Amino acid sequence: MKAGSVWLNWLLFASLAVIWGSSFILMKLGIRHLTPVQVASVRIIASGIILLPVAYRAFSRLNYTQQGFALLSGLLGSFFPAYLFCMAETKMDSALAGILNALTPVFVILIGVFFYRLPVSWQKLSGVAIALAGSVLLLFAQSGFSGMEHPLYAGMIVLATLCYGWNVNLVKKHLNHVNALDVVAVALVGCSVPAVLILMYVGFPAIVVDQGFLGSLSAAAVLGIAGTALASVLFYRLIRSAGVVFASMVTYAIPVVAMVWGLIFRESVGWMAVGCLFIILTGVYLANRAR
Repeated sequence: MKAGSVWLNWLLFASLAVIWGSSFILMKLGIRHLTPVQVASVRIIASGIILLPVAYRAFSRLNYTQQGFALLSGLLGSFFPAYLFCMAETKMDSALAGILNALTPVFVILIGVFFYRLPVSWQKLSGVAIALAGSVLLLFAQSGFSGMEHPLYAGMIVLATLCYGWNVNLVKKHLNHVNALDVVAVALVGCSVPAVLILMYVGFPAIVVDQGFLGSLSAAAVLGIAGTALASVLFYRLIRSAGVVFASMVTYAIPVVAMVWGLIFRESVGWMAVGCLFIILTGVYLANRAR
């Protein structure tokens, strides 16, 4: 791999970690004055609106088979996880949700091996295992873990990571040579249709000039524009450039961003958490080096 490509991969990796690591805070802000379903719906609709100008040409450039896989990718990679995460965060801490999200690479490998015959070396498995161990240690280091009384909501996040893992393999297998922007435009504009129907069914409160309401609405919109539309383009580009394992391991860097947000909001971040993050990033490095 060329040095320029390596630096580009790590730049994409870092950008996604910052964007997605901030998404959990934005979801928490969104559900303060909106319901989880409303936040998730606004998120998907906002991502579709921002990509609408390029959607027409994107649909014309993709054949019917590619369009079908792109829509399925949108459901697995954005639509279902958006609702699952928002509902889960009504009963659990956003940092804990971000940590559980680190299960994604595990499902990437399991689904890749059993359903897509993905060749995985022992070096990659070792890197993933080290990063997963760091995530588990970090999970137990969180005060919210011992007080979590709703395991069903944690299961929602596990289901969301399963969707992520399947989506990563689907994109690599069926959409690897398709322009990332075209895929994202077709996927998110298509997913906006059921999101609009859901929002119409549950209802949306009248927009009022209230700081709390506008803050929640803005958080949901930013989630759609940055956390879904922009991040999806970057993520599909990273899958094509660096492969499914390295791309999925961006989820291991998300807790780093969560800790930074914790410091900004003056939350308690101990040395044990910092040590766990070091273990996580070591695993990410080893798994990428194994390529």
